[in-house]
Amino acid sequence: MIGGNPPDIIFTSGGTESNNLVIQSMVRHFRESQMAKEDGVEALGNGAKPHFVTCTVEHDSIRLPLEHLKEDGVAAVTFVPVSKVSGQAEVDDVLAAVQPTTCLVTIMLANNETGVIMHVPEISQRIKALNSRRVALGLPRILVHTDAAQALGKRRVDVEDLGVDFLTIVGHKFYGPRIGALYVRGLGELTPLHPMLFGGGQERDFRPGTENTPMIAGLGKAAELVSKNCEAYEAHMREVRDYLEARLQAEFGQKRIHLNSQFPGTERLPNTCNVSIQGPQLQGHLVLAQCRTLLASVGAACHLDLGDRPSPVLLSSGVPFDVARNALRLSVGRSTTKAEVDLVVEDLKQAVARLEGSA
Repeated sequence: MIGGNPPDIIFTSGGTESNNLVIQSMVRHFRESQMAKEDGVEALGNGAKPHFVTCTVEHDSIRLPLEHLKEDGVAAVTFVPVSKVSGQAEVDDVLAAVQPTTCLVTIMLANNETGVIMHVPEISQRIKALNSRRVALGLPRILVHTDAAQALGKRRVDVEDLGVDFLTIVGHKFYGPRIGALYVRGLGELTPLHPMLFGGGQERDFRPGTENTPMIAGLGKAAELVSKNCEAYEAHMREVRDYLEARLQAEFGQKRIHLNSQFPGTERLPNTCNVSIQGPQLQGHLVLAQCRTLLASVGAACHLDLGDRPSPVLLSSGVPFDVARNALRLSVGRSTTKAEVDLVVEDLKQAVARLEGSA
């Protein structure tokens, strides 16, 4: 499914564990390299802290561990703002954030609220070229991680094309069980990985703990289906998503519909429609509360309820406050039909009418 080698896969409980494993592993690797004075790391000086580069629209399982490391004085972190024009972390901005102590760049492959595809292959290429110069200067090699949770099953994902050292896999995002995995390029040889847990030695000691064999088997079957059918899944979801957006504009009017996930010239996932129906009484959570058929969210479904507070991801991406507050994150799937879209649009129409009628 991802074009990697089977020995480079470690099974985890989910995306949160995979992401934390990468981050904590890089902290330990930096410290051990510093103590051993290997690979010229002495050029950094005593007391140097590992530095991480990420962006402002990452999932909480990247953002929060890094924020905690920063607050505890364990690491330095740069959160690169995404462009308000493209919704992406621009390559030059990511490279400009690199410091002598940078050990990891982690940029998601696709955003979970807007569906925007990030420039991960270009970032990897630039980091690889930069590493050649860093070695000559006695600086540590920078590794690249991408959280591919949202992209898998919706577009082709290949670790060779991406050029990453780490890639996070989440089963339920592509119709598999709620389990995760982590790809590590040349696990333990080309790319270091240090365990967070210690115990029975499962997963070659990289992730001890009895494996959940049925869940792993289910993950494998889901990955097999994606490998065989990804193009068909992608084409169907894009057709239905585009139909959804066209129906919303036709029903409510183009001036009233703001498609928050559309950025000119920016590629996005085929299933995601982040939309705001503009109006003072139409905050996203109020609209959803009035819906009888539609089940959706105002942001990332795994986050705490934001109430009427706008999504930080949308605000970071340049969506105005009043528009972001009305956002609905609508997703279509492999089996979603245009008839179901018609039902949802009618449901939204009636919900809006009830809210505006009671104003």
